[in-house]
Amino acid sequence: MFVHYAFALAAAAAGAVAATYAFGSNGRRNANELYRDADALPRGRASQGLPPGGLNVDAEEWEEIVRAAERHNSPYMTRIKRLLDIALSLALLAFLAPLLIVTAVAIKWDSPGPVLYRQRRVGLGGQEFEVFKFRSMIVDAEADGPQYAAIKDKRITRIGAIIRKFRIDEIPQTINVLRGEMSFVGPRPERPEFVRELEQEIPLYHCRHLIKPGITGWAQVKYEYAASVEGARTKLRYDLYYIRHFSPFMDVLIVLMTIRVAVFGLGSR
Repeated sequence: MFVHYAFALAAAAAGAVAATYAFGSNGRRNANELYRDADALPRGRASQGLPPGGLNVDAEEWEEIVRAAERHNSPYMTRIKRLLDIALSLALLAFLAPLLIVTAVAIKWDSPGPVLYRQRRVGLGGQEFEVFKFRSMIVDAEADGPQYAAIKDKRITRIGAIIRKFRIDEIPQTINVLRGEMSFVGPRPERPEFVRELEQEIPLYHCRHLIKPGITGWAQVKYEYAASVEGARTKLRYDLYYIRHFSPFMDVLIVLMTIRVAVFGLGSR
């Protein structure tokens, strides 16, 4: 219930900011500058079949995606996006402060180890950064190397299972948003180890790095947790659809759709 009202409050704040249109300039590298080697990328459809709200990629679509990313990263849209990010993050942190304190105490009580942990992720332009999350697994959960979370994963703690189900473990990423490393809405940042593998398996996978990653996104509200190459391929289609059709009001829509995912614990592991 706390998460429900927090996201609703955040969405209302975002809608108010989006309606102001008080925008200025803010320099940033455009999509073509980030990917000068675009012509060297493999062309052709990412895979057969198209999910609702997804986007296949061919040569023409790729060029349109690059242009869409340029619009997304323009000074005009950058200012809008930043205002939305700050409004959403501050509203969420302010409203959920009591829940965050209770969560921190519960994690410390439930299992030994830190409350928060940092993990390397890949962001805008392929640059790596450290993402913040509430710890939901035992210490040294990846002693044997990086791996996807499995259904009924034994590494997940009792409190971890709860906070993962309702996406509470993701809330500390608002720190990354306020630091400018992430946006509130965008493609979810993936781990470098998985990115290297997926870029080998999925054509145009790194198109998703044309814009900032997000805490939530079109792929997160439209598809379940992806723990395979095929799952990542499907989520890429949704990410590209978001880049292609981005608007501030689409971000607000995604935040509202995230309420349903968080409240009912859809697609979590």
